[in-house]
Amino acid sequence: MESSINKGIGSTNFNFPGQTGIYKGKVRDVYEIGDLLVMVASDRISAFDHNLPKPIPFKGQVLNQVATHFLNATRDICPNWLLATPDPNVAIGHRCEPFKIEMVIRGYLTGHAWRTYKSGKRELCGVTLPDGMKEHDPFPEPIITPATKAEEGHDEDISRENIILQNIVSEQDYVLLEKYTRALFQRGTNLAAERGLILVDTKYEFGKKDGQIYLIDEIHTPDSSRYFYKDGYEERQAKGLVQKQLSKEFVREWLMDHGFQGLDGDLMPLMPATFVEQVSERYIELYEIITGKEFDRVDNSDIDSRIQRNVKGFLENFKM
Repeated sequence: MESSINKGIGSTNFNFPGQTGIYKGKVRDVYEIGDLLVMVASDRISAFDHNLPKPIPFKGQVLNQVATHFLNATRDICPNWLLATPDPNVAIGHRCEPFKIEMVIRGYLTGHAWRTYKSGKRELCGVTLPDGMKEHDPFPEPIITPATKAEEGHDEDISRENIILQNIVSEQDYVLLEKYTRALFQRGTNLAAERGLILVDTKYEFGKKDGQIYLIDEIHTPDSSRYFYKDGYEERQAKGLVQKQLSKEFVREWLMDHGFQGLDGDLMPLMPATFVEQVSERYIELYEIITGKEFDRVDNSDIDSRIQRNVKGFLENFKM
């Protein structure tokens, strides 16, 4: 494993045939080619809205293949952007005009919802929260708590009413987004249960192309979702114990233990090679648990050439 530690994708600088633009996100680098997007999943890892200094080998492959797994498993619910994955780190699909909100859906009082609740508030994004709940308790039914998509910094909570009032999304489209969000979350919940997991909360992003709404970006990955282990959940909850999570929460915990929470003045800690390797192995474990498939560690010795070759091959043979 040591030999591949430094072979993760930290950044990309491809020049694909017909390329017209590029956008670099926290984790993915998105190349525009006509009506197509070529999304390269790097091995960057972010927490507290900051990228960590070292890439995590195989993380991009894990995220790309988990997202592909779930996009293919939900095509009957709504159309999605994905056309092909010609490389383990690459997804190619329709270029859509994204809605400027994220559809966050929560089945449990966890994370941001719990922090809001603990502060004494009983409303989140216009949704009333029941009294008498404990951290990690299930809601009577999943709640949708949308967030605006920030270009920089933190996303902001927003209510359904304000989304429509501010004309961020039309009421007709928003009704459909809610319908898709609930159906996708139910499917994700069922698939997670088959793997001994609880899908706690997640987010979906949508866009429009030729008047049709598409599910875009990634879904049900450990970067966009939180999972609990089903085994022992009830017992831990009854005793008020911390729930065992399947997410990148362990990375946030390591950062907090080393004095970093993304606040002004916080110094990003150095990441020793042993920790990088541990995170890599943890992501591979996440992939195998979530999908039920064995992870194939692809050859990353010349990853840039491999991606360039595979994307070029797809584009040469692609017909819309």
